[in-house]
Amino acid sequence: MSKAATQDDKLAKLREIVKAVDICMLTTVDERGDLHSRPMSNNREVEFDGDLWFFTYGSSHKVDEVNRVSTVNASFADVDEQTYASLSGAAEVVRDRAKIEQLWKPELKAWFPEGVDTPDIALLKVSVARAEYWDGSQSWVAHAVGLISSLVTGEPAQLGENEKLELK
Repeated sequence: MSKAATQDDKLAKLREIVKAVDICMLTTVDERGDLHSRPMSNNREVEFDGDLWFFTYGSSHKVDEVNRVSTVNASFADVDEQTYASLSGAAEVVRDRAKIEQLWKPELKAWFPEGVDTPDIALLKVSVARAEYWDGSQSWVAHAVGLISSLVTGEPAQLGENEKLELK
């Protein structure tokens, strides 16, 4: 994004990156204070304000961790496209039946065999406060030109966009 990129432009780009990557690494803080990451699907859903939603079991270990320390991070990577995003904020467990039904997708039956009626089904909502993304998806020619320019000028290579956002 150029220096003139608006917050809406940056948020749209962030949303685009998140929607392109189904599985992210969700990091919580465990009972010892250590970081604990696991793959999670966000079903390519991200709301306008940047909230992320994950299906989970309400009695899962990650829910225990979030109940102790609500700060989490979700990292998205599309290596083929050279796009990456890191989103951090506060997580909370949501058991709202209407929201579960709204976000439900048939492929989730692999993890929740009784569908929305699966006992203990819940949502983990991450209210994203800060995010950063990197988009290096420009062509290989542009990458080569950037690297050569860096070698000639002695300046660091500019190989794509990097933006930080404050959402809340």
